[in-house]
Amino acid sequence: MEKERNSFTGSIGFVLAAAGSAVGLGNIWRFPYLAARDGGGLFLVVYLVLALTFGFALLMSEVAIGRMTRQSPLTAYGKLSKKFKPLGIIACIVPMLIMPYYCVIGGWVVKYFLAFLTGSGVSTAQDGYFTGFITDTSSPVGMTIVFLFLTMIVVLGGVDKGIERFSKVIMPLLVVLIIVISGFALSISHTDELGNVRTGFDGLKVLVIPDFTGLTVKGFFTVLMDAMGQLFYSLSIAMGIMIAYGSYMRDEDNMSKSVGQIEIFDTAIAFLAGVMVIPAVYVFMGREGMESSGPGLMFVSLPMVFEKMGSAGNFIGALFFALVLFAALTSSVSILEAIVSSFMDQFHMTRVKATLIEGVIALAFGLLVCLGYNKLYFEVTLPNGAVAQILDIMDYVSNNLLMPIVAIFTCILVGWVTGPEKIIGEITKNGEKFGRRGLFIVMVKFVAPIMLVVLLLKAVGII
Repeated sequence: MEKERNSFTGSIGFVLAAAGSAVGLGNIWRFPYLAARDGGGLFLVVYLVLALTFGFALLMSEVAIGRMTRQSPLTAYGKLSKKFKPLGIIACIVPMLIMPYYCVIGGWVVKYFLAFLTGSGVSTAQDGYFTGFITDTSSPVGMTIVFLFLTMIVVLGGVDKGIERFSKVIMPLLVVLIIVISGFALSISHTDELGNVRTGFDGLKVLVIPDFTGLTVKGFFTVLMDAMGQLFYSLSIAMGIMIAYGSYMRDEDNMSKSVGQIEIFDTAIAFLAGVMVIPAVYVFMGREGMESSGPGLMFVSLPMVFEKMGSAGNFIGALFFALVLFAALTSSVSILEAIVSSFMDQFHMTRVKATLIEGVIALAFGLLVCLGYNKLYFEVTLPNGAVAQILDIMDYVSNNLLMPIVAIFTCILVGWVTGPEKIIGEITKNGEKFGRRGLFIVMVKFVAPIMLVVLLLKAVGII
């Protein structure tokens, strides 16, 4: 058992680790799709406003809870109020549900990265390649183990020598890669069968220029809910992650400034992900090519785009999947750390024991997810109308049900039980200014809980 709680060596370590958690698959395969579908610049404006208000209030609350209690998500809520101890259990279940299928998807990324790295990326663009891979009974399992092993190695290194050191190397590389690929995406052009020329800048217009065509009140409500749901992915809120990372933040670091930097970093990366993906897909596949999201976008549409790039396609594909692998690893590390820190605090385990136990649990459920595409394949219809199998069910329960519940009760705890002044006191205890103090109070007490309830009702199909 660690006698003293580890901490990041400085604010830059905390910001990079937290930003690394925020920059994950959700930014790369979900944000571009939603932006293209929901009116381009309209979605961007709505997302930015929500990030600076709704997302800011939840992110600040979780980081402050972590630093104030010096506890993991499993135990932090109970330390603030005994009545909220069950909320800590739910907050710990969320990353435990996400970890297995995230490692499976991470394994898919490893597979594609190796394919492009070895010069055989063209094969991934063939019809049925992705389906053939995920329905195989052995290859996805092996790749899942590789990804899980890489994640565990970082977490076993501890907070400063593992997570922080890893983030300080990977995050700058990630930024460089996304800028390079975005620049390339803007520079390309293509002439289709009808002689129409599409350029990368034409695709950029789809992303940044608001499209109000046929916009209704119901349509704007959909954009609002999509943007709010995306914030959970983008900012890693309601997963217990920011509480765990907040507990490693030094008392002398400026929390308000650090959270602001995380907001800026995450929003910039999300936008660049759109610049990286939408122009490239638009140039070679038109607007219809942007209708895919999730695995369909990353593992089917984009390999087709890389194939059409000719000789440069394999190289750009290798850079792209290296970028995705880095983003996936920084997020999976944070997910695993939220669980490991919870085990350590609640059961007084060593870091090694906690990591190995969760590794076994994640692998066991990860195998179920892999088998869900072949031997254990079945389909059910979720309350929101989506047709799902094992991975989708785990994603729906964690992201659509449990995360809004965690966020709602976090707002109730901060806004009405302990009172927002207690959190504000933690934020400003070193004399730092808190410029969005009034906004924080209004959001955490009134606006955010109402919006979260609406999001939850939408997820269960009531509205």
